[in-house]
Amino acid sequence: MIATNTSVAPIAADIRDIKPPIEITDPWAWLGWTLGALALVIAAVLLWRWWQKRRRQIALVPPVPAHVRARQQLDEALALIGQPKPFVVAVSGTARTYLEERFDFRAPDRTTEEFLRELSGTALLDREQKNSLGAFLQSCDLVKFARYEPRETELRELHGAAVKLVEETGPAAEGDSERNNPSPQAGASLPS
Repeated sequence: MIATNTSVAPIAADIRDIKPPIEITDPWAWLGWTLGALALVIAAVLLWRWWQKRRRQIALVPPVPAHVRARQQLDEALALIGQPKPFVVAVSGTARTYLEERFDFRAPDRTTEEFLRELSGTALLDREQKNSLGAFLQSCDLVKFARYEPRETELRELHGAAVKLVEETGPAAEGDSERNNPSPQAGASLPS
């Protein structure tokens, strides 16, 4: 006789896969997310307040006028008078930067010839001032590029020419309209 095991068949039909693990949420996770969001909001508010305060401070500080800044830089350049090339670089750079800031005329990045050619086609300076400025810049170029070693008196003349340019072209004091629109006869030539 053949014995059959009938109880095996129902057991095989009853086998099922193991259920995956159930994720148990951390009851304190919501607190971490809430504190993180709160920290971001506080940081954003503080950053916004700092930016607003800084913007107000920057707006309250009036910019230094170009002619005042140029005079300060020219006065500081006198400390270099014993070194001709650095002195001349400082003085001519100040004059060029001043002209750019005062008249919105691109000066520092151009050669002297390019600068003078473009300046001659404008009404920014009168003819005598343009000629004096040309002589000033050419004298500066001799020191900067041709290794010319001027004496201190020549360096002081160059400094005086730059100061005179700033004074003649600077904005006029209230009620002094002649300085705002200098006539060709008003300016004396700058020393070369």
